[in-house]
Amino acid sequence: MKLWKFYWDCRRMGSVTGLFFATKKAVDEAIGSEVYFGEILGKHSEIYGTLDMEDLTEIKLQNAAAEALVDAIGETVSGYNPLNYIQEELEDV
Repeated sequence: MKLWKFYWDCRRMGSVTGLFFATKKAVDEAIGSEVYFGEILGKHSEIYGTLDMEDLTEIKLQNAAAEALVDAIGETVSGYNPLNYIQEELEDV
């Protein structure tokens, strides 16, 4: 597990930030995915976009420390974890 910082500048509406734990593999798989947060910055804000590696910063921790923190507080430390908001492709039935 690694600790990641997420940041999206949403111009005049504000910004979306988050601090979360995820494996490098999970992050790599999420890059290029569509993320939909909905109206998290107020009515009619509709925050969405494509997750890019530039949106994330890895915060260096020793693996043992990261594992202990995940066990103690869970995956999302604060703010928004974009991996929890990835839009899955809906298949036609």
